[in-house]
Amino acid sequence: MIQTYFERLPLVAILRGLTPDEAVPVGHALVDAGFAIIEVPLNSPEPIESIRRLAAAFGETVLIGAGTVLDPATVPEVAKAGGRLIVMPHSDPAVIGAAVRAGLACVPGVATPTEGFAALANGASALKLFPAELLGPAVLKAWRSVFPRETALLPVGGITPETMGPFVAAGAAGFGLGSALYRPGMSVADVAAHARKFVTAWRTLSAAAQR
Repeated sequence: MIQTYFERLPLVAILRGLTPDEAVPVGHALVDAGFAIIEVPLNSPEPIESIRRLAAAFGETVLIGAGTVLDPATVPEVAKAGGRLIVMPHSDPAVIGAAVRAGLACVPGVATPTEGFAALANGASALKLFPAELLGPAVLKAWRSVFPRETALLPVGGITPETMGPFVAAGAAGFGLGSALYRPGMSVADVAAHARKFVTAWRTLSAAAQR
């Protein structure tokens, strides 16, 4: 499922702190810029309601889901709200298993190859390299040489349009984007402007990497 959205744009918008009232306007700003994947972390205000509103507004045209999922019991709540993606800061097999059983895409956070291979064996859809500031492009390049070619490795943490280049050169399949894309209190216009900068950077870098 997730690969279809990666093919459109493999950038995950992480909307930590989003409120339900701003969910749809911010969602439209992102989608208009080209985003196809939106994550609402569960430590945001009323995250399930935000996911419900986004899912109702965009349906299957956008992959909507929850981030910072720590408890497998939360997965059915996300699914009931229309979410189809579970993103985690860790690689708890219980959470991954709950997502797989619910038919949801799951992107766990990993920081070692051992965690990464275990997460794939448990049914992970892609791997979130977290925190990217600590791991860096050199680690990603080393991982890229041993993980299956089809494994999507997504650096998350501190990513800006200016820091994407070395990760793309090292083999990043996409990115999770947090505070450089959206912060609580940011205007919809500012979110839209940041989104366009990320999309332009990704398309420029990925085109260069394919030459």
